[in-house]
Amino acid sequence: MTTESLKAAVPAPQAAPTAGRVTIRGTVRQGRRPAVPRSVRRAAGPVGLVLLWFLASATGVLPESVLASPVDVLRQAVDLTKDGELPRAIAASGRRAAIGFLIGATVALVLSLLAGLFRLGEDVIDSSMGMFRAIPWVGLIPLFIVWFGIEETPKIALVALGVTYPLYFNIYGGIRSTDAQLVEAARMMGLGRLGLVMYVILPSALPGALVGLRYALSTAWLALVFAEQINADAGLGYLMSNAQQYFRTDVIVLCLVVYALLGLACDFAVRILSRRLLTWRANFEGEA
Repeated sequence: MTTESLKAAVPAPQAAPTAGRVTIRGTVRQGRRPAVPRSVRRAAGPVGLVLLWFLASATGVLPESVLASPVDVLRQAVDLTKDGELPRAIAASGRRAAIGFLIGATVALVLSLLAGLFRLGEDVIDSSMGMFRAIPWVGLIPLFIVWFGIEETPKIALVALGVTYPLYFNIYGGIRSTDAQLVEAARMMGLGRLGLVMYVILPSALPGALVGLRYALSTAWLALVFAEQINADAGLGYLMSNAQQYFRTDVIVLCLVVYALLGLACDFAVRILSRRLLTWRANFEGEA
């Protein structure tokens, strides 16, 4: 039987029907387009929760003594912004979060590179990090107060500690998940140890590092919520502590919303950074 007869005997493969658009970065298959834009769908959940909160407050199902209405929270946000108290609190909290994040990120980067690139570093560092990760970092607050007092240092140290773990484990995991075949191919092409790290290992670890960065930024704001309960005299935690004494749920909710918005802004920035840095990497982005 000739090759032409074999080709004629085998039926041509048929494309599977698609219900929507499947996107792989760099490749887009067109199908039925969604009727609702993604931005609207993303906003539907938060808007629905706020609307439900407003209806529960307006009908009396949710008493003001339990939780202030969104109208009261918005009014309080306007008042605190006009007198400058809210901007000063955001600036103080942002400064603590930034300093703690920089310290924690530096420590995590150094430790993950040592543990990921060298077996001796893995033996010395990784087991210790796994042991310390099992300790609740919030439970270290009393010890930090004993060590550092009640000023700014324990607050920054708590943020730095919360940032270190997610960054370390994601960078370390990204380094160790580098394809061994790529490493061997790079060595055959004559790349030295430094070139291997710069052009093969670190780019392979970049996706994991960016995932760790998202977790670390969200953990930084979470740690700051606890840290600013330690004798704070400025910041969002200070506003919350004062509001707690007078049962001002509107101020408490406002501070929590600000924390959430700051974390959301950081997460959005990392998403944009990931799209810029990972344009070379084709990945599945879900169906429409």
